[in-house]
Amino acid sequence: MQTPPELRHVNVTRYITPLREGGSLPAVADADDGFKYVVKFKGAGHGPKALIAELLGCEIGRILGFRVPEVVYAHLDEAFGRTEGDEEIQDLLKFSQGLNIGLHFLSGAINFDPVVTTVEAQLASEIVWFDAFMTNIDRTFRNTNMLMWHRELWLIDHGATLYFHHSFTNWEKSAATPFAMIKDHVLLPQASELTAANTKLKALLTDEVLQSIVNLIPNEWLDWEGYDERVDELREVYFQFLKTRLTYSDLFTKTAQDARQTLV
Repeated sequence: MQTPPELRHVNVTRYITPLREGGSLPAVADADDGFKYVVKFKGAGHGPKALIAELLGCEIGRILGFRVPEVVYAHLDEAFGRTEGDEEIQDLLKFSQGLNIGLHFLSGAINFDPVVTTVEAQLASEIVWFDAFMTNIDRTFRNTNMLMWHRELWLIDHGATLYFHHSFTNWEKSAATPFAMIKDHVLLPQASELTAANTKLKALLTDEVLQSIVNLIPNEWLDWEGYDERVDELREVYFQFLKTRLTYSDLFTKTAQDARQTLV
């Protein structure tokens, strides 16, 4: 059984530049292991929930065989960012002291352009299935969230997945969604092998695999203001959501197939 690796811990040593494409102000930063990372901060708009979505999205994607950047736990100490001149960024860093998430920076990568690059049917189908499973609303023609690096396709930016956790009031209903928004997926026109993708990928996500990935969520990211649930209870909800979501794979696969029929 393939299981996710233990994530490494790094200390952020230098803030290089913000990435202003999104609203959460991630940044390219140096760490004490000598590598550069795209760091996403728990002090940003959606708080640690976006970091949880990023972590689960990357590690589930890795288990399914996709190319995703290495994920690390990125530590910011309390002195970090005091010399930052931009007040908005300084506040972001101040509220992000402690544990954040870092994604290995793919230097020289270019944005995926569906006009230039055609993705073969099996891979396209598996990515569409993965995004329907994760309820990813953010891999569209407007914002593909994929990169070409060394002529290979890499999946990035999973912070908008698992949107159920922003309300957290009826996760069972959210787990059962057919996910109609898959109609906007950038790779849907090429996804002619969805049935095969469904059979292959759901078999890889055993309870043991899902539990091991959910167990990667740090306690620090589950300390939510305004919630009565304990850390272990919140972590269990993520596991149950993913497990339940998998039981509806035939439903969201058919939804994607039906949506594709309107395009081709």
